Amino acid sequence: MLVASSPETKLLLRKLPKAEIHLHLEGTLLPHRIMSLAQKYSVPVDWNEIHSRYSTRNFTQFLELYKWATSFLREPEDYAFLAEDAAAALHEEGIVYAELTLSAGVMLLRKQNVTANFTALRDVFHHRAQSGTGPQVQFIFDAVRQFGPAPAMEVARMAADLRNAGVVAFGLGGDELSVPLSEFHSAYSYAAEHGLHLLVHAGETGGPEQIKDAIDILHAERIGHGIAALRSTALMNTLAERKIPLEICPTSNLRTNALNIQLNSATSDLSQHPLPRFFAHGIPVTLSTDDPAMFHTTLLEEYSAALQMGLSFANLLVINRTAFEHAFLLDPARQSFLAQLPPVL
Repeated sequence: MLVASSPETKLLLRKLPKAEIHLHLEGTLLPHRIMSLAQKYSVPVDWNEIHSRYSTRNFTQFLELYKWATSFLREPEDYAFLAEDAAAALHEEGIVYAELTLSAGVMLLRKQNVTANFTALRDVFHHRAQSGTGPQVQFIFDAVRQFGPAPAMEVARMAADLRNAGVVAFGLGGDELSVPLSEFHSAYSYAAEHGLHLLVHAGETGGPEQIKDAIDILHAERIGHGIAALRSTALMNTLAERKIPLEICPTSNLRTNALNIQLNSATSDLSQHPLPRFFAHGIPVTLSTDDPAMFHTTLLEEYSAALQMGLSFANLLVINRTAFEHAFLLDPARQSFLAQLPPVL
């Protein structure tokens, strides 16, 4: 039996070709990069402030950190630096394919040139992939729920305009309790009509009804987080029967207090996470980091966490394969990645 923290297990996980499909690029912004950007823009910041802000304990604190940290991303060059850091980290972990979520809604709010930012970071990832020092990537443009439906439509239009430049999907993140999902129907219809895949963050801090609305109203193909499904057997049955994947991010769920919310508990730990239950129920699940720098995690650590929850290494092989199977890849590329994976017994 493999021990989650053993060198043997870590080596096996490192060598496994992996996919990461729920990863916010801005969430890879490391403290040292914050410091260099702060110096670039003459913003007074010290290490104590950075470390304090990076010690999030609930969802509100996380949103504040995200808002503050991304305020240092102001020019295409800044996004290129961020892409270099992220590509190197992903390569080091043995990640061969990633779908990167970009906060296009935040860029638009700050009146930045989204296309210029996107081109700068995309070129870095393309160069890294071509040179074998980074994963193959595709991109998801994310709108911010609390900003409302009009800005979301603007994000959907931009995503559609960049459909042939590597943007494959349109998503919605942010505060689940702010605006009903029904108000985003037009943006999602537009995205679908223009050939984009559809994602929704749902059932992270909100209830099972958020997941149901994401599927029934917005026709989401994958659900970001979705841990609220543990509160509805009927919903779990639907997810399993319709093979709608949940993008599970265990450490994130602890750091944002989301797991406590779903369990209606003041405290929780990995032993109470519903990932094993979802897996046993036949729901397609994937493992991801969400915002790894801000939650002090890596994909390798998320896989180790799954072992600590009681899943086997064979289960992890299934979960990793599921990520490739439900990634927004054209079939030849998907089959090429799947051929690199060890067999699932």
